[in-house]
Amino acid sequence: MTPEKLLYAKSHEWVDITTDDTGEKIATVGLSQFALEALTDLVYMELPEVGASVEAGDQFGEIESVKAVSEMYSPVTGEIVAVNNAITDQLETLRQDPYENGWLIKIKLTDEQGIGQLLDFAAYQKHCENEAH
Repeated sequence: MTPEKLLYAKSHEWVDITTDDTGEKIATVGLSQFALEALTDLVYMELPEVGASVEAGDQFGEIESVKAVSEMYSPVTGEIVAVNNAITDQLETLRQDPYENGWLIKIKLTDEQGIGQLLDFAAYQKHCENEAH
């Protein structure tokens, strides 16, 4: 996945929406490079369980760095169908490869309403520039 093809939440989660073999829309969610650079040295991550339901904007986990603990928010509404638990033991992978192996959760969409709130790459870049000042 290239960052330019993803959608982004203002809270710095990225989303890749695909359709599986059954026609269900699946959103793969991760943290943006911008967020990971701001967090610096990562020490801990807490992810949800498969089967949990999330609403767009709800907290789904936490990531802790030497600087702070930050909440992670679901950019879409649905049921968590996969969790990348291996990443919690390999936090350096997040920084090195946030858009491929650094995915966090996969959500089967139950409501597509939240998708309209997401930013494309150009709008997200502008959001990050404004936040950095």
